This record gives sequence, structure tokens and C-alpha cells, in this order.
Amino acid sequence: MSGVSALPDPATHAYRKDLADATLAGQVIASHYAEPLPRHLASAAVARSGPSNDSDEIAAVAAGDTFQMLDCSLGWAWGYLADGRVAYVDAGAISA
Repeated sequence: MSGVSALPDPATHAYRKDLADATLAGQVIASHYAEPLPRHLASAAVARSGPSNDSDEIAAVAAGDTFQMLDCSLGWAWGYLADGRVAYVDAGAISA
């Protein structure tokens, strides 16, 4: 990839410098790409914009909601909410 490019909306397209959704290969540069893994919330949680309880709240998610997980590290799961928004959720709320 070269030149100036318009990056996809980070609110609905999961990418960081270290990891991106595999569907974004060729659109964004990341160290690694991954396919989202379907998971469900075992308990209600707050979806946040970053991996911290101090990050902005995006939504409240209910137990049983679907979560398409790309990463789970340092106590936070990162991926897509059921409505397609990208968010971090406390990893303890995610079930296999």
C-alpha cells in the first residue's frame, strides 16, 4: 500500500496497529490479521471504546448477546458487538 488513503471507520471496522480484522487486509496496515471468533456474553457488561474502565461507554450488553472476538488479552476482549460496533468488553463476561 502506498500514498494517502482513507481509513475505514474505526467505530465499525476493527483495526489497530498490532491487529486487524482479516477482511481489512489490503485496506489497513497491521502487524497481524485475524478472523473474528463468535462468542457470547456469559454475563451483562459494559462495552467500552478502550481497554480500561475509564474509557468511554459505548453500550450496555446483555448476557447471551453475541460478540465477534478478535483479541482477548490483559483482561479485555476486543471485537464486534451484535450491532457491528467495535468495542472492548471485560474478558470475564465472555463465554466460549
